[in-house]
Amino acid sequence: MDHLLRDYLPILIFLAMAVALGLILILAAAVIAVRNPDPEKVSAYECGFNAFDDARMKFDVRFYLVSILFIIFDLEVAFLFPWAVAFGALSTVAFWAMMIFLAVLTVGFAYEWKKGALEWE
Repeated sequence: MDHLLRDYLPILIFLAMAVALGLILILAAAVIAVRNPDPEKVSAYECGFNAFDDARMKFDVRFYLVSILFIIFDLEVAFLFPWAVAFGALSTVAFWAMMIFLAVLTVGFAYEWKKGALEWE
């Protein structure tokens, strides 16, 4: 039992340090934070409309389109990191597969740009 506890001691220390750091940061934010925000800071900025309006009001869909495009391109770029790390051990088939993937990504980006999906008027 002593051997088992000794194996998990670094994990317990790390967990205790993470909890302590989290509590310190939360308490520091509560103590140091400014409590008189201006109206611009508390205004709606995420989706462009107030949170407490009618649920059936019209809203601009372009925000959601831009956010979905960001998520898609962000995830596709995340595929490049493991490929770049293992680049030296990859075969030519894996290299050309990634080049095809990047070509499809580039064509999709050019299409979205041409259609004006990235324009904000």
